[in-house]
Amino acid sequence: MKSYLRGLEAEFGESSNAIRLELNRMEEAGLLDAETEGNRKVFHANTKHPLFNDLHSIVCKHIGLDSIIEEIAEKVGDLKRVYLTGSFAKGQDSKIIDLLLVAENIDKNYLNTLVEKAEDLINRKIRLIIIKSEEESSFLKNEVCFIVWEGN
Repeated sequence: MKSYLRGLEAEFGESSNAIRLELNRMEEAGLLDAETEGNRKVFHANTKHPLFNDLHSIVCKHIGLDSIIEEIAEKVGDLKRVYLTGSFAKGQDSKIIDLLLVAENIDKNYLNTLVEKAEDLINRKIRLIIIKSEEESSFLKNEVCFIVWEGN
């Protein structure tokens, strides 16, 4: 997600000076990258930073993604792996969470029930793509994905 100072000021209800100081600190630490678009300095997550995956994991836990996956994995069937794709995988915030499920013989009706409940809890839409193991490598070639769960 790209953000600029005034947008963050409105979103967080903080002064622009306080936000500017924190953004500059995060940029100096390498957590954020910045670029100029017109007369605005636009910030976005540095996905190459060594702590990006850990911070990304914390964000996923904050929005409830980890509990969704555990719930699905335990009860839905023969689930192999779950990948985060879409905006979140690119380090952008979104109201839609895109998940890629690698699975064989899963209960789609039960899965849909779980997803509906999870969407209500986290106030975000969950979009699923379900593929079989043999389709995994070809799908991953064309997508930015992070593995967020893997079965035993």
